[in-house]
Amino acid sequence: MADLSNSTIVHQKRGDVEYLQFRKLLEYEDVLTHCYTLKAGELDFRKQNKERLNQSCQKICQILKIDKTRIVIPEQRHTNNVKLVKTLAQGPSLWEEPFGQTDGILTNQKNIILTTTSSDCTNILLFDPIKKVIGSIHSGWRGTFQKIGKIAVEKMKEEYHCNPKDILCFLCPTIRKCHFEVHCDVKEPCEKIFSYTGQINHIITPIGQVEGREKWTIDTVLINKLLLMEAGVKTENIYDSGICSVCHKDKMHSLRGENGVLQGLNAAMIVLK
Repeated sequence: MADLSNSTIVHQKRGDVEYLQFRKLLEYEDVLTHCYTLKAGELDFRKQNKERLNQSCQKICQILKIDKTRIVIPEQRHTNNVKLVKTLAQGPSLWEEPFGQTDGILTNQKNIILTTTSSDCTNILLFDPIKKVIGSIHSGWRGTFQKIGKIAVEKMKEEYHCNPKDILCFLCPTIRKCHFEVHCDVKEPCEKIFSYTGQINHIITPIGQVEGREKWTIDTVLINKLLLMEAGVKTENIYDSGICSVCHKDKMHSLRGENGVLQGLNAAMIVLK
């Protein structure tokens, strides 16, 4: 079986379940655990299939030795809304309220499992080791264009008095420039929004006509890195998994890799000790 481990990522295998962890995050005792799930063991975190969702939460939480009733999954809608998780109700907490229309969640509370899901979109895990604050962010291209990563860091600064220079950012597997092909309806707003960075020629690359229509590739990973740095995060504190979800569609759910038919969602989880 292919191993996705690299200098940033450890590929863990426990029975029929597989998941990824960031080497840097494993160094901190204040983080109880974290992971980015793969699809082995039939893990699927779509809320539409409650039985599969419950089974998936049970499997990964049993392996990580955490309580699945402490999971919070927001109702993601490709927004730039980031909310704080201040308390946790008793019982299963796969809430849609008060986290409806929410794509980023933050907390400084212990034993709350912040979880966002994706199938090609970018999940970003955040950790401030000084203020003991964590975050899980879902940043699809729409959320990226709305600068959700930057907004999350700014919210950590405003609400928890974090210094952005202390915040560690972890970019999970995502569709990368090698596969994120778009038409002008995505290319043009990208160009308009991010031309100020001076990096537009690195962000957008023309690939010519495909089936009679002009296409480009877009580097949303680079955009997210630039946004995090704009928010004050140090370059050396951004840890990129370097893994393309489409290239590794055999290991993780990938909407594009599955020909646009959603077969499941991966989960990015983090919890404070």
